[in-house]
Amino acid sequence: MISLAIVVPCFNEQEVLADTCEKLTGLLSSLSNDGVISKDSYIMFVDDGSSDDTWKFINRYASENENVQGLKLAANVGHQNALLAGLMTVKDEIDAAISIDADLQDDISVIKDMILKYEGGCDIVYGVRSSRKTDSFFKRFTAQGFYNLMKHMGAKSVYNHADFRLMSARSLDGLAQFKERNLFLRGIVPTIGFKTDCVYYERKERTAGKSKYPFGKMLAFALDGITSFSIKPMSYIMGTGVLMIILAIAFAIYALHSYVTGNVVSGWTSIVLSLWFIGGLVLFSIGVVGQYIGKIYLEVKERPRYIIESRIGNGE
Repeated sequence: MISLAIVVPCFNEQEVLADTCEKLTGLLSSLSNDGVISKDSYIMFVDDGSSDDTWKFINRYASENENVQGLKLAANVGHQNALLAGLMTVKDEIDAAISIDADLQDDISVIKDMILKYEGGCDIVYGVRSSRKTDSFFKRFTAQGFYNLMKHMGAKSVYNHADFRLMSARSLDGLAQFKERNLFLRGIVPTIGFKTDCVYYERKERTAGKSKYPFGKMLAFALDGITSFSIKPMSYIMGTGVLMIILAIAFAIYALHSYVTGNVVSGWTSIVLSLWFIGGLVLFSIGVVGQYIGKIYLEVKERPRYIIESRIGNGE
């Protein structure tokens, strides 16, 4: 039997915590009774600086159930850092950890299949959506575009996988060696190595609360993923610059030919439009380069990715 920790990052999740805790503790009890996991397995709720009563609920559940623990971060550091904080806290205490979001839209019934694949020799088991029927057309279109773009940019990612996965203790040790502050775990985990596999499931609708990833955050998350794992945008900028130089030379030749043949047409519209286009292209290029410089700036300061305020449960 393996010792298992289920790591659940939480940010203002008081509406769903009761149902989530009931379902996960029930799952642990069932797996323990079936001899799949050891009785010292537990759930680790990570409060990412919530402004509601999330931590109060976690305190209560931890006091009522010995298989529930809580980790409170000193400030809101974002989903990826909160998840990492939980994983790094449990990695030396368990054989494997499973990460899952607090809304339980990911199907917990496949957790047993994850454990079986782990026992079969896999260090990382990805939870992968079998379809996106529950998504709107816009979300489905943008999600598929994102995964295709990541693949085109050369970043490793698992199609239709978010952050629902099992990781062995040694793969968590491997994850701990990645020191970057701009975290994109969906891209980092596939680069660790070791044997991997997938389980497939249908994602459910959110039962309460609201998504913590509206379109703006999803767009920022996608940009972080691309700039964290690929320098191809910089190459595209250089290629575009070369193309603009070629077009400028061609236009100069055309203008000279028109002057020699006397076929000169006066007008400023084309010139103004060209200036605006080139100016916009320059500003866009500077913005892309600035994204990379900004990431370097954040990395070299080596600020902590998270600070743990307290831990409760299991005697803590």
